[in-house]
Amino acid sequence: MALDTSDTPAEAVAALQIAPWETAKEALAEGGAQRRGPFRPDRLAPVRARLSLAALVRLTRGLDIAAAAAGALVAAIAAGDTALLNRPLGQVLPLLIAPLVSLWALKTLGAYSSARETLPRRLIRVGAAVGAGAILAFGFSLLVGGAGLKESWSWVAAAFAAFAVAQAIESTVARRWRAQGRLTPNIIVVGATENAARLIESALATREANVLGIFDDRLERVPASLKGVPVLGDTKALLDHKVLPYVDRIVITVTSTAQARVRALIEQLRVLPNAVTLFIDVEGQDNRAATLQRLGDAPVTQVSGVTEDERKAFWKRVQDVVIAGTALVLLSPVLAVIAIAVKLDSPGPAFFRQRRHGFNNEAIWVWKFRSMRVETTDHTAAQQVQKNDNRVTKLGRFIRKTSLDELPQLLNILKGEMSLVGPRPHPIGMQTAGEDSARLVWEYAWRHRMKPGLTGWAQINGSRGPVHTAEEVRRRVVLDVEYIERQSFFFDLYIILMTVPCLLGDREAIR
Repeated sequence: MALDTSDTPAEAVAALQIAPWETAKEALAEGGAQRRGPFRPDRLAPVRARLSLAALVRLTRGLDIAAAAAGALVAAIAAGDTALLNRPLGQVLPLLIAPLVSLWALKTLGAYSSARETLPRRLIRVGAAVGAGAILAFGFSLLVGGAGLKESWSWVAAAFAAFAVAQAIESTVARRWRAQGRLTPNIIVVGATENAARLIESALATREANVLGIFDDRLERVPASLKGVPVLGDTKALLDHKVLPYVDRIVITVTSTAQARVRALIEQLRVLPNAVTLFIDVEGQDNRAATLQRLGDAPVTQVSGVTEDERKAFWKRVQDVVIAGTALVLLSPVLAVIAIAVKLDSPGPAFFRQRRHGFNNEAIWVWKFRSMRVETTDHTAAQQVQKNDNRVTKLGRFIRKTSLDELPQLLNILKGEMSLVGPRPHPIGMQTAGEDSARLVWEYAWRHRMKPGLTGWAQINGSRGPVHTAEEVRRRVVLDVEYIERQSFFFDLYIILMTVPCLLGDREAIR
């Protein structure tokens, strides 16, 4: 797909969604790079691929704990062949004291407060932490008459090497994640105000967030950019902007004293699946930096969207990978048979893919077995399937009725684009009774506040297949939003277990 070279800021930023920053830079018209502003990740990654700083901290601590344990083990082995439990207490305790003190020193020295430090600075901190552990280990050894000195020296060498390897891994991983756009959250600002200027200044100083652009309804009264960040349009333009799937948080920076305007903005933005946060007026650079840090990791005052629960998200992903991976292996013979049968049943490819809405309105390609004749295939679902639809092949009726046509979406799940359980992904541009389905229900986009699913709460409650009336669309949205609010590991297991009996007992749904 070619990049748009239009001179308008909105179109320039829209181009960022389909290419890395450097590729987009080459394709933009002269001056386009300046319109993108000072925040330039190597690429724009969708929100579903974002990793939090807390996840990086957990990885860092885990590697450091492993390094401390490895250093103690190597030191114990190097000091002699005698079993550790049979050695005198004076030889054993240094191997326990030194790692614990070093881990405490790393935390105290701020090893987990920033992911942007260079490797040399990390190694200096490691040297200080290992030195603190060594001092206490040597001091204890001298108190007990010199026992444990050999173990202490061995630990110093082994621990520094192990910690250095761990820090090199951490630095490489953090740099790679940032280059992929997976670590730094992307923010859109609503309101070209002094609060916005302060937020951008803090973001430039800490690089803990990328401020991609500003939207303001008072375009005739605001500058073309603020602190180098472009003003891309008004709030109405934001509602349909192509950059939204890459935006973690929309921040309203309008002064909180302008209560009527703030309420109006919140009401306008509530239709979006993105998290919407109200920026709190603060004084002082330290407070502003602290507020920005919270914007990167957690809401300040969240007024719309789903509050992310990292623990629930982690276990949901584990559930997806384990079950979908196992199912793909076990069902591979079935998938092969269906693919061959589709090819034999009618001319054309075995698989069909369609652009559908994913998490945060991201456009994803969803895979299915082809169930319609190629010449009648409807990629936009402008005409949903009817009863006895003559576009559907003979085999297609069977695999649609049994939902076997959906099995290739196990690949979407393993890629992280979908989940086992969630709102079913609707085709982009799907129409109901001649109207865009998304315009029939105000809360329609709320169903995109979670990854779409292979099955869902709506499906086991009878809302399966096409939706032909506004009431059917509304009922599905209600069930999908209810699921998002109730989602848990065991609720997902219940829905998975109920899917097969519900499909077998559902003879009324048109598929």
